[in-house]
Amino acid sequence: MKQFLADFSKLIKFRLTFLVVFSASVTFLIGSKVPVDGISQDINWTNWLILIVGGFLVTSAANCFNEVIEVDLDKLMTRTKDRPMPAGHMTTGQGLVSGLVMGLLGTWLLGKLNIETGLLSVFSIFLYAFAYTPLKRKSPIAVFVGAIPGALPPLIGYVAAHGKIDQIAVILFLIQFVWQFPHFWAIAWVLDDDYKKAGFRLLPTTKRDKTSAFITFLSTLILIPVSLMPTFYGFGGYYIAGVSILAGLVFAALAFKMWMNLDLVSARKVMFCSFFYLPIVQLVLLFDFIA
Repeated sequence: MKQFLADFSKLIKFRLTFLVVFSASVTFLIGSKVPVDGISQDINWTNWLILIVGGFLVTSAANCFNEVIEVDLDKLMTRTKDRPMPAGHMTTGQGLVSGLVMGLLGTWLLGKLNIETGLLSVFSIFLYAFAYTPLKRKSPIAVFVGAIPGALPPLIGYVAAHGKIDQIAVILFLIQFVWQFPHFWAIAWVLDDDYKKAGFRLLPTTKRDKTSAFITFLSTLILIPVSLMPTFYGFGGYYIAGVSILAGLVFAALAFKMWMNLDLVSARKVMFCSFFYLPIVQLVLLFDFIA
């Protein structure tokens, strides 16, 4: 049982899946507080639980398909060779069936909330598994493509509660979309030696150089004004503005240090900062929104 749980956790990329579901669940609560036709809503906690389960299954399915497609490449990299399929604990057929079952069940659950949520989840699976995944060996443009499904969770969570895509939904999407770039590139810098074994080309110039580091730094600067859009457009207050500026400056300062030093230590700091940045900003936005 212990081996099964360990394999399942690696198959679905549990930590990544948790972050995705967390993001969607927070924006569901935000969407629940947005008036519809001038009428305030109550939070539907049953739908919130459906979103969490459905989102977990859909994200897990996308990760399954990703690993089925990349099984031979995962065998080449130190960080992925112990995943269940490259390690021989699971066949690709079993992985594919697992992904299909989770994908269908998750999409059905999300579709029960509303059709828009179900369609967005299907779009997310296909874009991540069948566009971003093969592009990783072709061109750094893969990061741009991957940032789209990576930024869909807050949009899905909001639409699941509110029922439509509006200005707030787009802004929530944009914040997570822009955040994807320093997040991805910091990870790509840290793991570049391992990624090269599989032929992945994710850094802006495909290598650890001054230009790639500068573009990463630039993306953190762009994130600051984007993160202020909730306040600028009137649905976020001074708390989220202050936290966004402070968190953004810390993020940018670490990225600047990476640009100056061009070392793994600095890149790891940017990477870990990215892990904390998003949940902090989303939670403060939720607090600011309902306070």
